[in-house]
Amino acid sequence: MRRRLLISYLSLMLFVVLALALPLGLSFDNAERRRLTSNVQNEAYVFALRTNAALEEGASPQALAELASAFRHQTGLSVVVTDGDGQVIAASGPGEPAVGDALAERREIATALRGRQVTTEREVAGEDVLSVTVPVLASGASGAPVGALRVSSSLAPVTEHTRENWLLLAALCSIIAIVVLLVSLLLARSFTRPLAELSDGAARLGEGDLSVRVRVPDDPPELNRLAQSFNATAERLETLVRSQQAFVADASHQLRTPLAALSLRLENLEAEDPEFRVDDLDGARREVQRLARLVEGLLTLARAEETHAPSGPVDVASIVAGRREAWRVAAEGHGVQLVADVDAPPVRSVSGRLEQVLDNLISNALDVAPPSSAVVMEARREDDHVRLEVRDAGPGMTPEQRARAFDRFWRAEGSPRREGVPRGGGFGLGLAIVGRLVKADGGTVELADAPEGGLAVILRLPMADVPATAGV
Repeated sequence: MRRRLLISYLSLMLFVVLALALPLGLSFDNAERRRLTSNVQNEAYVFALRTNAALEEGASPQALAELASAFRHQTGLSVVVTDGDGQVIAASGPGEPAVGDALAERREIATALRGRQVTTEREVAGEDVLSVTVPVLASGASGAPVGALRVSSSLAPVTEHTRENWLLLAALCSIIAIVVLLVSLLLARSFTRPLAELSDGAARLGEGDLSVRVRVPDDPPELNRLAQSFNATAERLETLVRSQQAFVADASHQLRTPLAALSLRLENLEAEDPEFRVDDLDGARREVQRLARLVEGLLTLARAEETHAPSGPVDVASIVAGRREAWRVAAEGHGVQLVADVDAPPVRSVSGRLEQVLDNLISNALDVAPPSSAVVMEARREDDHVRLEVRDAGPGMTPEQRARAFDRFWRAEGSPRREGVPRGGGFGLGLAIVGRLVKADGGTVELADAPEGGLAVILRLPMADVPATAGV
């Protein structure tokens, strides 16, 4: 790509330079020729006046020859003077005709004898010469031509000066070309370096280097957006792969214990007396239920990583009321009251996701809430989002425990577990599921100390662009 950019830059530069340099060089050449023509023409008319004065005074051929020689010496120009019949009466300069030669047949002489000026270029002794032929006019009212005068100058100085001008233009164009080449190299490098980095980053990413990131250039905007998209894609890919690796490692570790216990109970069934097998069958059934809950929790975690599910307005009030009713019997069985206090607008969420979040939070709260206490679900509008808080009166968590609470399979040391309560956790998955589901909806979750002395889980969810509903 860099080569194509350089070729395009240099081609454009060459076109512009030629479009400017060629007319400029030709203009210099024409200006030099016009200057020489004007100079020779002026000298010709001045000498024509002097020649006419000498002829009117009856100058001898010798005097006319001396006059022509003096003109040649003063101006460096060759001169030929004819009478009215076109016969040479004076001449001075190399290659010029001799006195007495008849030039009436020469076009420029014949034209001058008719009273008109003629400018010609001819070759004399292998050298290009510019000649201006003018009439020698008689004094008086008639002003009739009494002769012709041709003044000639070598074109060698003009040719040399023109050559110098072309060399100067060539040198200037070369300097411009070098500057343009250097600027083109810098521009091409600035354009292609980010692309080369992106290409190298993509190759490294394809080889498995998930930590690769590329520099985000300020300009051009297209490369800026492309680099940002690449880094976002690489970061997302790294997060997904790391999450998958952790998921596989955690799942294999957590499944090992219940599977070993189940295998041991089944082996005992083979050796035991039939009348004692009931207890082992019940234990095996409980292990299978634990496995089912674990697999369900892992699947929920895996689905939480999916961010492309369609979202829409979700009525917080009706969801909270529904979950309170669903968990009412379980809460009463533990002597715990479920309290709902909702005055908030709908939020934007994937259908069923907020129910999963509340189920996990209520399950965790019932596990630790002491009898005769309450689990409170409270929702209020807060700026441009809805604050949904679930708090209990249990033992709470230390700051160190809160920092790790959203890790998969992490459980606080000595945390209680109650049999018979339907829940998605029990293996340290509840808050991990909550964190990922809330994040997938574009919200945040944090843990804090509850006023009652327990734990408060605070969710901040994005509002939906629909009118708020009535509270519960």
